[in-house]
Amino acid sequence: MTASTRTRPASERRLTAKGEATRARILDAASALVFAHGVTRTGVEDVQREAGVSASQLYHYFGDKQTLMRAVIAHQTAAILAVQQPELDALDTFEALGRWRDNLVTLQRSRHCAGGCPIGSIAAEIADDDPDARADLVDGFEQWEAPIRSGLATMRDRGLLRDGTDTDRLALALLAALQGGLVLTQTRRTTVPLETALDATIELIRSYATEPTPRPSC
Repeated sequence: MTASTRTRPASERRLTAKGEATRARILDAASALVFAHGVTRTGVEDVQREAGVSASQLYHYFGDKQTLMRAVIAHQTAAILAVQQPELDALDTFEALGRWRDNLVTLQRSRHCAGGCPIGSIAAEIADDDPDARADLVDGFEQWEAPIRSGLATMRDRGLLRDGTDTDRLALALLAALQGGLVLTQTRRTTVPLETALDATIELIRSYATEPTPRPSC
């Protein structure tokens, strides 16, 4: 066996179907534990126990906890985007923004407002101490922001928003409002902060409309 083969992580090698299943089981277990307890309070032994694998299996697929947590970030980012489909890729009308907002609120109610944002909570713990993980988090938030940006730009191009509207800035504001709303919703155990933050930002977006738009009925 060559040195390059020995040092090459399992995640970069082609895995058997059984290997893929084992890796996925470890990643699912780690993601659930991190969402429930955070990065610091999730130990490698906890993941082993939850996934039903040995230490050698876990380290074979992920190498160390840092590598595992970076995989968790990618996994949680994909899960966030999947949950918000298809609305997230069609935020090109005010009605679509409203449906997306309602789905986000409903999701937090179904979780009893626990857990916050799956990647935002990770960022709060490790972004200052792990540059590689922070870069992954930046990429994760960019994947989330991109369809919002695209949808608002489409609204401007269709004439729903005034020419010259800075849709990039509005998209960032909407994602920031979502993140802040999730933190307060998690802390207060009520969706009111999330609803308020999203409604205020969508109202800001409405202020750039080319003509008055009907407000959703209560």
